[in-house]
Amino acid sequence: QRQLVESGGGLVQPGGSLRLSCVASGFTLDYYDIGWFRQAPGKEREGVSCISNSGGTTNYADSVKGRFTISRDNAKNTAYLQMTSLEPEDTAIYYCAAVRSFSPYVCYEAPGAYTSWGQGTQVTVSS
Repeated sequence: QRQLVESGGGLVQPGGSLRLSCVASGFTLDYYDIGWFRQAPGKEREGVSCISNSGGTTNYADSVKGRFTISRDNAKNTAYLQMTSLEPEDTAIYYCAAVRSFSPYVCYEAPGAYTSWGQGTQVTVSS
């Protein structure tokens, strides 16, 4: 059974940092794009970042560019989202997702493209 489990969320003050992890089980992430998405109360789910199966291509939402870094360690079957300079507007439930991909040069950005999802981890940025 394919499963993604996120961890690393929590309460942090503005300007602080968190690192989210996404561990896959039941399948290997080597051939999968990974995406991070978030959903704030009353808002639609939005894309935060994605990384290609090779790790060679990454994309970021404009709102997080320069502050967030996506990475992956295929040997550990794990993906990460390093978040720095956090702002109250970053408060949301963060989800990781995976989709089988055949190109190392692009990563899917639309949430509808992803076929496996984690349960989410809450990130709250507040003083």
